[in-house]
This record gives sequence, C-alpha cells and structure tokens, in this order.
Amino acid sequence: MSIRRLASIALSGLFLLALGTWLAGERTEVAELRTFDAAGLPHDTKLWIVDKDGRPWVRIARPGRSWGEQLRANPEAELTRGGVTTLCRAVFVTDEAERRAIDRAFAAKYGWVDGWYGLVLRRDAVPVRLDPR
Repeated sequence: MSIRRLASIALSGLFLLALGTWLAGERTEVAELRTFDAAGLPHDTKLWIVDKDGRPWVRIARPGRSWGEQLRANPEAELTRGGVTTLCRAVFVTDEAERRAIDRAFAAKYGWVDGWYGLVLRRDAVPVRLDPR
C-alpha cells in the first residue's frame, strides 16, 4: 500500500472519529450560556450541563477560555436550557472532592464522549455552579 493511500485512510478515520464524537456529544443535552464581556456585550456559548444537588453545573474545559474569563470578570449570566432562560450567578468551585463529583456526574450523563473530550480537549477543568438569581 502506498504512503498516499495510508495517509488517506488515516485522515478518513480521523474525520469519522471526529464526526462521530460531535454527533454523540450533540445527542445528549446541550445548553447555552450567555456571558457578558467588559463592554457589556453578550456572548453565547453552547456547553454540556449536569445537575447536582438541585443546581445546574458546567465546566470550563481549559483555563483561558474566553467565556470562562468573561464569567470570572462578571459572574452574572443567562442560562438557556430546554428553551427556558434563567438568570444565574456563577460560583467557581475549587474543592477537589466537589470537582471529582462533578466530573463523575458529567461522565455518567455524557458517557464515553466525555472521556474522549477529556483526553483531547480538557485540561484543568473548572467546575462552575450556576445559582439562580
């Protein structure tokens, strides 16, 4: 088999894996969080969400993500879930036991896709509780 053919097969496989991952991730609940930048302009981000102890939780996959930085600077946000928008206040959680509990909740809800995203995209994820205002 030629190098060109092997490369084509490898790229096709990666494309199918990426497509399958995206489709699997979109089949489970995806919410939208509206954050506000320093000028007060809104920014919408689609993300996964779980419930724990009656509160919604999200995760910032990596430090430095723009929506996470906006949320740190201004914790007031709007969460749209199932077509319903709720005003909320973000509470960043650093407790390691709580962080592990949230990771388990995401793994239980999103399954293998959560693990895959963890390998590929997530570094030092920050759990954020969204308290209603």
